[in-house]
Amino acid sequence: QVQLVESGGGLVQAGGSLRLSCAASGPTFTTYTMAWFRQAPGKEREFVAAVRWSRGTSYLANLSDSVKGRFTISRDNAMQVSLQMSSLKPEDTAVYYCAAAPPGRGTYDHWGQGTQVTVSS
Repeated sequence: QVQLVESGGGLVQAGGSLRLSCAASGPTFTTYTMAWFRQAPGKEREFVAAVRWSRGTSYLANLSDSVKGRFTISRDNAMQVSLQMSSLKPEDTAVYYCAAAPPGRGTYDHWGQGTQVTVSS
């Protein structure tokens, strides 16, 4: 059974940093695309960053424009992905979700329970 568990959320002041981690269990996730989404109160869930297996040799990262230059996504190993968040802003406040998409599929079939990130001004 696939399971994704996020950790690392919390309260931080604007300009601060946090590191989120997502640990996967179940099948080997080496070739899965793993991503972070977030959902702020009253807003729709939005894409933050993803890292996908490319051409059988390496991982490629993709980040939304709103976090480029401030956030970094990394594939720590086959079963864990992290999101390093720096220069945080109050508008980054949201529940952050880890998600995984099997290779060759365009949809994220697996989701974590979410972790709260609150940035105070």
